[in-house]
Amino acid sequence: MDPSRRLRVLTMVDVLSVGGGGERIAREIAAHLDQGRFEVSFWTTRTQFSTPDGVAALAARGVDVHQMPRERSFDLLAWRPLIAFARRQKIDVLHTHKFGSNAWGAALSPLMGSPVFVAHEHTWDFAGDRRRMLVDRELIARRAATVIAVSEEDRRRMIEIEGLPEAKVRFIPNGIPAPPPPTPGRDLRAELGLAPGRPVICVVATVRPQKALDVMIRAFVGVREAFPDAVVLIAGGGGEGEGGLLERLRGLAAELGVGEDVRFLGPRDDVPDLIEISDVAALSSDFEGSPLSVMEYMAAAKPVVATRVGGLEEQIVDGENGLLVPPQDPGALADALTRVLGDPALAKSMGAAGQALRQEKFSIEATTAQVAALYEELCATRQ
Repeated sequence: MDPSRRLRVLTMVDVLSVGGGGERIAREIAAHLDQGRFEVSFWTTRTQFSTPDGVAALAARGVDVHQMPRERSFDLLAWRPLIAFARRQKIDVLHTHKFGSNAWGAALSPLMGSPVFVAHEHTWDFAGDRRRMLVDRELIARRAATVIAVSEEDRRRMIEIEGLPEAKVRFIPNGIPAPPPPTPGRDLRAELGLAPGRPVICVVATVRPQKALDVMIRAFVGVREAFPDAVVLIAGGGGEGEGGLLERLRGLAAELGVGEDVRFLGPRDDVPDLIEISDVAALSSDFEGSPLSVMEYMAAAKPVVATRVGGLEEQIVDGENGLLVPPQDPGALADALTRVLGDPALAKSMGAAGQALRQEKFSIEATTAQVAALYEELCATRQ
């Protein structure tokens, strides 16, 4: 390969939307790669589930976006345009994100001219699903030059639980761009009917079982004992297709007497504004990789209360930029939230520490630099 030629990278993900942590990281890496060193094309393979704003946002940043309408999971003929493109362009690196695209990438990379194949795992619970473990180990890891883990804990579990070869699993932390400042002159508290000084807990999370929002609701009952006027703002879509999870959560809040003050706001395009009006930000998940929402909390200098799972232990230094509690423990979560709300000086110092840590360790520039170095290392080794 001509060393002066830009490396040709094909990024593949099922859907492209504004939300979704894995999809967002895929989008940000593609947009931040140095165009002087890399020629990037971005393929979404389930166009019908992508959002126009997600596609437009990436195209506006100069990335070559392709949409492939694959209507059925095993529609093999639908892959012909992507395979033909990869062969015609002589793609050097195929970088896939999340399990579905990782599996298809492993299966199809030989038909694409056998580019260097990088599979990016954005976490799961690594428990029980032996079929997925088999696919991860015997298909994806065998074909991949490298499998990227988003936390050291995920890397450990991929090696020890799934049996992936240690030499193939590379930890590259997630990162986010510097978030936009809150909207000047906007009074979001007034818009939401919140009185000045009313304690606000912010949760940015897709409504799905992993996020254990029932634990957050139960913990909030304990918080209300100390702060009767507190409110929880939950920003994120989902829940409707999870067996009515959203309605069950609303029902639980009503049953516990906090229905009016646990507010499910749905998907929002003003997350920085929501975080800005909060006093503490939280996450009650059962498992996590490296959640971008916590990085957003840190960037806004907000204290964080979260469960001690996965990559959260790498983001939160317990007692310094936040507090960590066991998963599935509403009492411990309530105590931690109450402690932060009751100590403004502690909250301020934790917020400042988190902001500094985010800038040091969790920037999209640092993430992209490591990914770019990986591409070049693998392509150089292959020659």
